[in-house]
Amino acid sequence: MDAVITQVDWNQKKLELLTIRFAVFVDEQGVPAELEQDDRDPGAIHLLVTSRAGEPIATARMLADGQIGRMAVLPDWRRRGIGAAMLRRLVAIASAQGRREVFLHAQCQAEPFYRRLGFIAEGEEFQDAGISHRLMRAA
Repeated sequence: MDAVITQVDWNQKKLELLTIRFAVFVDEQGVPAELEQDDRDPGAIHLLVTSRAGEPIATARMLADGQIGRMAVLPDWRRRGIGAAMLRRLVAIASAQGRREVFLHAQCQAEPFYRRLGFIAEGEEFQDAGISHRLMRAA
């Protein structure tokens, strides 16, 4: 992976984080813009991935309850292990903090990705922002 993952402060890196999220979720996937940012961002753990040249290319967050979400990798940087590396980093952070549970709401098309990384699907599919999702928990 030719990129650097950094845990960042929301208030300091909000613009970079939202630029990536809006590009992936709003522009690419059609999620309504008003759903992309919420009041849980300031208290979340955020990862920002930058290229070796310093350009922001990916992000993810983990909420206080152990929910991982807002995982977004810009199209030109996909299939390089960045998403897997972010997920592993967030699981490691959760473990270091003594969290017993880590979970996420996976887009159904991404279930195989999360399964390969040790997450197990639970329950039925549900809609979130017009996209099919499924609850998955770290094994």
